Amino acid sequence: MTTSIGSTAKLIAAEHRDGKNFHTLEGLPDLAAAYQVQKVYLGEVIGADRIVGYKIGLTSQRMQAMCGIDHPIAGAVFARRVMSSGAKVAIADYHHLGLEFEICARLGRDIEPQKTPYTRAEVSNAVDAVCAAIELVDDRHADYAVLDCKSLVADNSWNAGVILGAFVQPPPSNLDEVVGVAYQDGVEVGRGRGADALGHPFEPLAWLASHLASQGEGLRKGDIVMTGSIVTTRFPVSAFSYRFDVDGLGSVEVSGA
Repeated sequence: MTTSIGSTAKLIAAEHRDGKNFHTLEGLPDLAAAYQVQKVYLGEVIGADRIVGYKIGLTSQRMQAMCGIDHPIAGAVFARRVMSSGAKVAIADYHHLGLEFEICARLGRDIEPQKTPYTRAEVSNAVDAVCAAIELVDDRHADYAVLDCKSLVADNSWNAGVILGAFVQPPPSNLDEVVGVAYQDGVEVGRGRGADALGHPFEPLAWLASHLASQGEGLRKGDIVMTGSIVTTRFPVSAFSYRFDVDGLGSVEVSGA
């Protein structure tokens, strides 16, 4: 199994380098094996970089319906892939670029592993700030009609970067009620509510903390956590400008060609 995990991780890294399309990977018996491959794959490509946080995917019904997967998934975020609002990206730098519109949480203290699943209340006490954010995903022209969850997870859940707005203190009680609106070239293209992310954006964070704890790992002060898109993924094919406004949290913008 160790050889299979290592060789599968090397295969993913090579396919990214060679520009090959995403496909179902052989030899992944379950999600636990997929996350093991993800960890080895990250080691293959991280170089001198470091992990500064995580993305959580498939936390809204619309995103689960799009991908045909009914539960959240996780991936790591590299420091070099964190950008500030106003960033410009090149479509050609990605195999197939997608944009997702999310609320990002930043931790003000560690969340250590524990034996029992984390609750929203427990993790919310560790959050010191939130912001409007856009995740860059690279699905490598995946066929969503036959999308394999294990293969998606092994490929770091497709994270290709994050763009962050200005961090602000989280609203005291109504983060589930905030509305986020995505605009393409000034025209609204989608909207969602904080509650679309598993009922509250901190529910995915609790899921992530429990997921990491099951592997003996935790979250660290300063980590950023993308809590899942509340607007269906957009795939730009030519020059574009997107803005995502979230009530009380501000805006984040990205453009490119």
